[in-house]
Amino acid sequence: MSEREATAEPTGEARRGSSNESWFARAQARIPGGVNSPVRAFGSVGGEPFFVARAYGSRIVDTDGREYIDYVQSWGASILGHAHPRVVEAVQRAAAEGTSYGAPTPREVELVEAICARVPSVEKARLVSSGTEAAMTAVRLARGATGRDKIVKFAGCYHGHLDALLVQAGSGLATLGLPGSAGVTPGTVADTIVVPYNSIDALDAVLHEYGSEIAAILVEPVAANMGLVAPHVGFLEMLRERATRHGALLVFDEVITGFRVALGGAQARFGITPDLSIFGKVIGGGLPLAAVGGRADVMDELAPLGPVYQAGTLSGNPLATAAGLAVLDELDDDSYTELVRRAQRLEDGLRKAFADAGLAAQVTRAFTLVGMFFSDTAVTDYEGARAADHARYARVFHSLLDQGVFFAPSGYETLFPSLAHNDAEIDATIVAAHRAATA
Repeated sequence: MSEREATAEPTGEARRGSSNESWFARAQARIPGGVNSPVRAFGSVGGEPFFVARAYGSRIVDTDGREYIDYVQSWGASILGHAHPRVVEAVQRAAAEGTSYGAPTPREVELVEAICARVPSVEKARLVSSGTEAAMTAVRLARGATGRDKIVKFAGCYHGHLDALLVQAGSGLATLGLPGSAGVTPGTVADTIVVPYNSIDALDAVLHEYGSEIAAILVEPVAANMGLVAPHVGFLEMLRERATRHGALLVFDEVITGFRVALGGAQARFGITPDLSIFGKVIGGGLPLAAVGGRADVMDELAPLGPVYQAGTLSGNPLATAAGLAVLDELDDDSYTELVRRAQRLEDGLRKAFADAGLAAQVTRAFTLVGMFFSDTAVTDYEGARAADHARYARVFHSLLDQGVFFAPSGYETLFPSLAHNDAEIDATIVAAHRAATA
């Protein structure tokens, strides 16, 4: 690592007349909106996105050579930081042996074994290529296994862009200010019931009316797509009890929290055993890979053993499984102890920075994840997240960006300190946040 790379201070000056602008113009000519995932367009915060040339550790570098301390980290996938040597080596070695076969490979088995060994509720798992695909599989599997049609989800929880779940879905939809999506028919979402996150009373009302028709209760155990909103004490335990009582499956969407907050995911932190779990991001080591796993009797409903069909040409891709195994091999209990310490340092520093500047802010933390809302009151659900001052978030975002710190380009997202972020970089981030808040 060069002397410049090792410094904790953000570098560079404001972007104008740049290579980034040229790339964005080219992208807009051929890619809808100039991006391949909506939040990347900076629509929620204004301005134009930068384009990434490379990344290493905690840093991301744009096409003008400007560096940023990066708290997006591929939306949580890069828990070790960018371009970790072990991951790079594993992918290079795998690529030299071929990139896709359309046939089983040993590493697919090894990765599923590694997941099952770390998450006791997962007796069997199926690998897919994205979190959306995993959620789609989980919904279909729950319906097939129970013989029921209806799915309960929580407002502000995002489970990918499958039609049946694009209802009050938070994240990208919240960023764009859309209540749903064009092209999603009323019939597609007719069997999706939405209740407020953290409200057992609302769930009980739904279960009283539809309990015998509900196939699954689907939830992010820590909501991380409407900003970061932790579950109330006892909320997840009550979901487990209600699902069991009414014969529905409890499905934890741990695409973000899985292997990010603990080796066993959020379910290990809270001591809850779901029937099915969805994983992504960390288990792919930054490559396209996700999984749905759970009880063996439920998982065996999938083809070729059972009647629930699911397939994918690139499922269990050899490069992605190599990266995932390399990441999991690097993580142990000490890793999460250290991540919690760093996240708490960031949380405490941001809270003080905003308070000292006189800005009303709610800085939240759930284990290794950090969030922030510009709000006078605590945020506990999607309505609270929507009521926060997102215009102020946008101004703070751009001030931080000009200082070389990259937070999520939306107030509905989460910050991901990684094992590559050191204390000096976190402290530099806090100083930048105070400047931004003061301005």
